[in-house]
Amino acid sequence: MRTKPSLTLSDAQKMMAACKAEAAKNNWNVAIAILDEAGYILLVERMDGASLTTPDVAIGKALTAALTRSPSKTMEEKLKDRSAFLKYPFGLPIQGGVPVLYQGECVGGIGVSGVQSPEDEQIAQAGANALG
Repeated sequence: MRTKPSLTLSDAQKMMAACKAEAAKNNWNVAIAILDEAGYILLVERMDGASLTTPDVAIGKALTAALTRSPSKTMEEKLKDRSAFLKYPFGLPIQGGVPVLYQGECVGGIGVSGVQSPEDEQIAQAGANALG
């Protein structure tokens, strides 16, 4: 049996802080979701001024990234050629979610919602980068 790294609450808090710092630096009000590799929620925060729907969207983007082990944008791109991917039972295939990789393993996903999709992804990537 192999041993696999997994996220701790401390890891999630560190990544959340990096996401919030990136959002604040750009004066963006967003929701941020951090999930483990199975798609279970570790942390979700909605910044003041972010829309009421943003937490659900952020969770969906994070779920897509965690379960596919790739940015949610990848599934968004696949939908252009194969709409059948919409039936696939996972989160939300819209740019703004990134997988969290550690030692070559996907250990979770971060999703962000509230600004334009490339900016959502920028914030999520800042959090993923904080894991080191």
